[in-house]
Amino acid sequence: MAPTPFTPNPPSTPTQVSSMPAKKKEPYPFWLGGVAATIAASITHPLDLTKVRLQASGDTRMLSSLQKTIRTAGIRGLYDGISGTWMRQMSYSMCRFWAYEESKKMLDATSPAAPAWKLGLAGSMAGGIAGLVGNPGEIVMVRLQGDFAKPPEKRFNYKHCFDALFRMVREEGTSSLARGVGPNVFRAVLMNASQLASYDFFKASLLATPYFDDNIYCHFTASFAAGTVATTVCSPADVLKSRIMNASGPGSSSTISTIRSALSTEGPLFIFKGWVPAWMRLQPTTILIFLTLEQLKRGVDWVRA
Repeated sequence: MAPTPFTPNPPSTPTQVSSMPAKKKEPYPFWLGGVAATIAASITHPLDLTKVRLQASGDTRMLSSLQKTIRTAGIRGLYDGISGTWMRQMSYSMCRFWAYEESKKMLDATSPAAPAWKLGLAGSMAGGIAGLVGNPGEIVMVRLQGDFAKPPEKRFNYKHCFDALFRMVREEGTSSLARGVGPNVFRAVLMNASQLASYDFFKASLLATPYFDDNIYCHFTASFAAGTVATTVCSPADVLKSRIMNASGPGSSSTISTIRSALSTEGPLFIFKGWVPAWMRLQPTTILIFLTLEQLKRGVDWVRA
């Protein structure tokens, strides 16, 4: 009887591993940007206070303005209007970070390779929205910070941010909440297009090189560059905003009249008045905002994991 020929076993079919689709990463809480901005602004408040007083008063030098504040109100005077800063950050800044992320989704600009023009457009859209939403908080912050730079008879003498808000509505009408909204929205568009978009752009550019990883050194470098860009781009609108919001009386909120008056008395370079304190304030603020925001995001990732 002939032996049965040996038939090799057919190659085994690879086991089909049922792979679940990768879970889509949850978005970060919308309030992270507001918290990061509030922490940063609290640290740099004395510099922001000095910048506003340089722009809105007759002070000409940063150090002399700081000395004047300490001489007239003590060390605590460097934190005049801190409640207005908190109100502004938790309205304007929270809104702008949320709107920026949503705008990037709409424009399909969430990937690291997103073109700069899409990032800039997303930042501009976010700035327009946040500038409108945060305008009352912006006015309150500017008035609280600039009050002690004025003669006693011209001060608002608000107790805190909510007192300022209620008194503005009661004494000046609801329309006072929209004072300076044009320059404020314009500045917000410039700020977000130059700060948020440039941070994402610089960060992606650094990560594309072999010298940087996604760590604190990369975040610091990108935020330093973004702060310098944002200060220069936003200076003209920032000066106009501070002067208009600090003004009182009929006709004093006109952008055109403010520009004409400043041009006739100070010349065209008035739009860069306070650039150094603005840079010294915005630079550490920008760095602190993004470093804090990145760490908050890592904290959220850790909790979720």
